Amino acid sequence: MNAIEVHNLYHQYNGRILYADLNFSIPEGTICGLLGKNGQGKTTLVNILMGFLKPTSGQCLVLGEDSHDLSPVVRSRIGLLHEGHLAYEFMTISQTEKFYRGCYVNWDPEIFFHLIGKMGLPHDQKVATLSCGQRSQVVLGVIMAQNPDLLILDDYSMGLDVGYRRLFLDVLHDFAALGGKTILVTSHILQDLEQLVETMIFLDSGGIMQIGLDDFMSSFHKYVFHNAKELKLLKDDVVSGFEQRGGQSTLYSFCDLGQVQRHLISLGVHAEKLSKVEMTLEDGFIGLMGKY
Repeated sequence: MNAIEVHNLYHQYNGRILYADLNFSIPEGTICGLLGKNGQGKTTLVNILMGFLKPTSGQCLVLGEDSHDLSPVVRSRIGLLHEGHLAYEFMTISQTEKFYRGCYVNWDPEIFFHLIGKMGLPHDQKVATLSCGQRSQVVLGVIMAQNPDLLILDDYSMGLDVGYRRLFLDVLHDFAALGGKTILVTSHILQDLEQLVETMIFLDSGGIMQIGLDDFMSSFHKYVFHNAKELKLLKDDVVSGFEQRGGQSTLYSFCDLGQVQRHLISLGVHAEKLSKVEMTLEDGFIGLMGKY
């Protein structure tokens, strides 16, 4: 079973095509990262999946139902954190729990107060007096206490320091370990996703590439070499990305070292000390998608 299916999705905004014939699926029980540069339509896609925005054409299925005709039962199985950590600031922590408790049939107050307890805050403290990280923990408690089958997190890391980001990751790992839970997450902190996701969807100029994290990290490579001349290598069948700082050049490719070496020779490029080096997911993202 797939938790999410997207079929022939086409959408444009202000005359600009965001997606053209977009197709992908996310199996139940998997953790998927949705990656793309700013303006590539990650949040728009989340809005379409939740039924908040109608696409130009195509169909999205969420937990087996059309995203624009989700039943209350299916909606109750979806936990959504949408662009930040918004909470009713005039409420106290306990009032927040009481308010949301009546909205979800599977609500578990123990989960909520367990996460709140990690901060050591009194339950009568108003949300308005909390820091950004503390508010994020209240919101995370609200989401997790729903016990959703599908969790969609749109840029959960916004405004969080490294401690609260790590806490978010710990909670998400525990949630995924329950089994049968599906997580779709976007974030600009790629080192976080490298510790969490199993598969990734890259959005770029209306196109898509879906690949497993391990497959990507083992098949996509980062090479460095020295060249005194200023170079500008364009994308082709071998070069997926290229950047140069001073005399050191960095090339990204799905090809092996020998193929890259022969290709550079064919282009008349003298690649001194060409070698493959360790690559992070952030490196890979830049190499595949570019900086801008």
